[in-house]
Amino acid sequence: MADLTMWLEATGALAGAGGLGYAKVRTPRVYWSLVGLPVTWGRFTITYRSTMDVCGLTVQPSRLRAFLARNVVRREVLPVPPKVRRVRGTSTGLRVTLRLPAGLEPADLMAASERLRHAWGVHSVMVAETKPGYVELRMTGYDVLSRVRMPRGARPEGLAVPVALREDGSAFVRDYRKVPMALTLGANNSGKSVYQRNLIKGLARLPVALVGIDCKRGVEQKAYAPRLSALATTPDDAASLLDVLVAEMESRFDLLSSRGVSDVWELPAGLRPVPVVVLVDEVAELFLISSKKDEERRERIVTAFIRLAQMARAVGIYLEVCGQRFGSELGRGATMLRAQLTGRVVHRVNDKQTAEMGLADVAPDAVMAAGLIPAERPGMAVAADSSGGWAKIRTPHTSRDEVVVVCQEFAHLVPDFPALDPFRPHVPAVAPALGVSLVKPLPVTD
Repeated sequence: MADLTMWLEATGALAGAGGLGYAKVRTPRVYWSLVGLPVTWGRFTITYRSTMDVCGLTVQPSRLRAFLARNVVRREVLPVPPKVRRVRGTSTGLRVTLRLPAGLEPADLMAASERLRHAWGVHSVMVAETKPGYVELRMTGYDVLSRVRMPRGARPEGLAVPVALREDGSAFVRDYRKVPMALTLGANNSGKSVYQRNLIKGLARLPVALVGIDCKRGVEQKAYAPRLSALATTPDDAASLLDVLVAEMESRFDLLSSRGVSDVWELPAGLRPVPVVVLVDEVAELFLISSKKDEERRERIVTAFIRLAQMARAVGIYLEVCGQRFGSELGRGATMLRAQLTGRVVHRVNDKQTAEMGLADVAPDAVMAAGLIPAERPGMAVAADSSGGWAKIRTPHTSRDEVVVVCQEFAHLVPDFPALDPFRPHVPAVAPALGVSLVKPLPVTD
């Protein structure tokens, strides 16, 4: 009987170990919750003071504190680390709120993040300033970007669309109120189209006007016709469409002036014009010319783009520009336009110069990270803005058919916009029983 009991105990132990090993590989979130989180929490609690000391993240105590330690408490005077205010476990890592002592700043912890990562045995440690004097250490227990799973509750709201997962396990949100103009760069098969699909999938659920410019004859955006207010598929159509958007911008400025406000969001809801998001695919097609007669059209396009990028935020018109490269080789106006696109998302690129085009002027430290994105991880990118902060993100895979179904479901949200009626795309026939387009979508490579 004793042998049988020992055999059962050994079998149970082996099965448990095997189950944990399987969970670590196949379901890292479960493994982290069961094993990784308790172990890391304990390691952090036990080694916190010594780790901060060896990483140079302590300061000498004040004179009063040193006097009390020597004469009242009768103990050795030790360097002071940041005060732990809160420790909170998550499904992907550990969040620690610290109160910084005088003499330390968030940059000190950022510089030591790699040492902290190894000391506590986690996948990454990121530092975020929450308010003056306070920072949050965001530790991730495993590589959350290897298998993207968006956080619960990440839904489009207002003008904010969660489109990707950050390296710290939180959602990367494209918020047009905070970052109105953005540029997305990346090589073929890097994930640009998937990023744009997730963006359209989220925007389709919101009360906004979606305007597409896809000079690849609409092979990507034409499938989203039920939810688009306008679509241009040739450079000539794009020039005319941009002229209409500039006229709309000027009309909205007249409205703001007559009401004595400087921003469209200061208007009463009944008078506020609908927000417009302009989605540009392969922007280089609008800048390149093949003959002398195309120069006038190019000047119209570039001038309209620059005017919209400089001023349209105040009237609720936003630009989302995508391309493989976007530098001075595209000709006059390209660099000036790029400077107005403050939000940057750079996927895998073919050369360092392209990464510098997208990131060097807003987040120089991110250029190297963009150059190290592996080809076997499509959808991974580096996101940055003019604040200087940046993060690695990865977009969940979304097929074009999924986005088409969402666009058809929310087609009733297309606003009444008479100025854009000449550019309203033809909506393909739909099979009522299946709810999908009868037109087979063309494959997209990037």
